[in-house]
Amino acid sequence: MEFILQHKDPSSQARAGMLRTDHGDILTPIFMPVGTAATVKGIYHRDVRDEARAQIILANTYHLYLRPGMEIIEKAGGVHRFSTWEGPMLTDSGGFQVFSLAACRKLKEEGCHFRSHIDGSKHLFTPESVIDTERTIGADIMMAFDECPPGDAPRDYAAKSLDLTERWLDRCFERYAQTTPKYGHYQALFPIVQGCTYPDLRVRAAENVKRYNADGYAIGGLAVGEPTETMYEMIEVVNAVLPEDRPRYLMGVGTPVNILEGIDRGVDMFDCVMPTRNGRNGQLFTAEGIINIRNKKWEDDFSPIDPQGTAFVDTLYSKAYLHHLCVCGEMLAAEIASLHNIAFYLRLVGMAREHIAAGDFKAWKETMVAKLQRRL
Repeated sequence: MEFILQHKDPSSQARAGMLRTDHGDILTPIFMPVGTAATVKGIYHRDVRDEARAQIILANTYHLYLRPGMEIIEKAGGVHRFSTWEGPMLTDSGGFQVFSLAACRKLKEEGCHFRSHIDGSKHLFTPESVIDTERTIGADIMMAFDECPPGDAPRDYAAKSLDLTERWLDRCFERYAQTTPKYGHYQALFPIVQGCTYPDLRVRAAENVKRYNADGYAIGGLAVGEPTETMYEMIEVVNAVLPEDRPRYLMGVGTPVNILEGIDRGVDMFDCVMPTRNGRNGQLFTAEGIINIRNKKWEDDFSPIDPQGTAFVDTLYSKAYLHHLCVCGEMLAAEIASLHNIAFYLRLVGMAREHIAAGDFKAWKETMVAKLQRRL
């Protein structure tokens, strides 16, 4: 896997590059739609690729491990063949899902014991078993297994959590070195920088992950309850340490504004469930602001959903029609809104890339941030 840094913005830390994988090249900065169960919820792969113009999507290790299970994934020939997604894919490690199951999980040195949210059955994730599972899933980029502490964790807890994450990281890379890809394409392993909201812990974690000379690095444990400005501060702290010649992935973030602010601070890759989750609830992100399509004001607005949009739904359907579908609870409403939002996120990072190349990203970003926060 190769990362080529192509442009730098003169007034910020923003960068544009290309990440080369065996399933295709990825132009950065990039947003990665979340495909939890090997599908971006409510959208055909064809439309994710051709209409939203996604270059890479995520799949979730925890969810695929439970359903359909690794035997089915391996029989299918890996997640690419199973899902028919032919482009690059990334799998998270399941660490965040385990974090969200705090009431039914127990952390130990060996790994994490937890109960399935589906049937209550008992399971154990270890650094070794997670690497084995991600090898079987077969994504181009695998994430190391870590603990994700809450955003307001006390310092003692955050420090102990980081100690455990770093010990687990050694075991992840040891298992990674002992195993090989199953389906004939290269798989990268990205370590994750934790440390909660404590700058010295974040610096320590960033310095530690550099030891692995990995293909890329992730920043985890943010957007989990801490103030937004603190999140931005932690990004700056970490990116000042991480290598410049490798991609930087901010996990699980966030709003369009969060993404532009992350790009400003040197982040290359993003993912978040927000475009589809919010879309299913009638919230549309646009370059002019946020629309709640359920509001009565759109009942007789026959203008296109988004005249500037790039997906076919943006100009084919009217706001009035989408409003009607939403208030009726029609499945098509979620499909239209989700595709629109995913396409907008991809268009936003594409515009950011263009302005980085042009050298005027900072000024453009300030204008966009003001627009993106408006409620229409």
